[in-house]
Amino acid sequence: MSIPGGLIGLALGVGLLLVWRSGPRAPQRRGGDRRPGRRQQLLSAAGLTGINGAQLVALQAALGVVVTVLVLVTTRTVTISLVFGVFGAAVPHLLVRRLAAKRHADLREVWPEVVDNLASAVRAGLSLPEALAALAVRGPEVLRGAFARFAADHRSTGRFSDSLDRLKDDLADPVGDRIVETLRVAREVGGSDLGRVLRTLSVFLREDTRARAELETRQGWVVQAARLAVAAPWIVLLLLATQQQTLAAYDSPVGTALLIGGGVVCVAAYQLMLRIGRLPQDVRVLQ
Repeated sequence: MSIPGGLIGLALGVGLLLVWRSGPRAPQRRGGDRRPGRRQQLLSAAGLTGINGAQLVALQAALGVVVTVLVLVTTRTVTISLVFGVFGAAVPHLLVRRLAAKRHADLREVWPEVVDNLASAVRAGLSLPEALAALAVRGPEVLRGAFARFAADHRSTGRFSDSLDRLKDDLADPVGDRIVETLRVAREVGGSDLGRVLRTLSVFLREDTRARAELETRQGWVVQAARLAVAAPWIVLLLLATQQQTLAAYDSPVGTALLIGGGVVCVAAYQLMLRIGRLPQDVRVLQ
């Protein structure tokens, strides 16, 4: 007995639908929370938890439009206005990255103190939630808010693991991730070596901070010189924009191509310099 072709097609369609619906899914974090995007992670690393990625994009777009209009009114040249509009749109993102780098450097200085306080609390017999909550009072000033929110969250929910997840998101720092996961493992499986592990981590963090500070001091003048070299041509262009002949030249196809090529070269050269001189950075692999 032959099977109707329509039935075969229906069975094939249902099978494909089931395969598609049962395909791989992205792993869920504890507590069911979605992992934040790269832009949101950057804002968290900068300590700007009051805004989200969409608001940052809107701010960039608004600033770009404002700068474009101002330069257009001043110079009456579309090409130069668009170039500086792009620069204006990039300013908020660059400021957030700078704030994130500054906060990361500040946290690098205080993490040894945090680890020392945790080790002392563990040695004194406090539980891990109590040791973390105590940092809201005894810890470094820059981190007291995060640990106070952890203490309030743990008191209200009583779920230590979920509170640790929120603390990691609040801290948004690789060292904080390692400390939190160390405490999580100690809570779940137990162990009498937690104090020793924390003291060893404190020594390692101090040595790393000392070595990195020396390297960043030597590297600083190179980075500043590169920024000046990239900014100088555009500052000169803005000064030359007061002359009508210059404006007419850059509104031509050749002038437009020159501006685009110069912008691409400046960005590529600056990024290459940063990549060559970049120091190894801790990556958040325990999110």
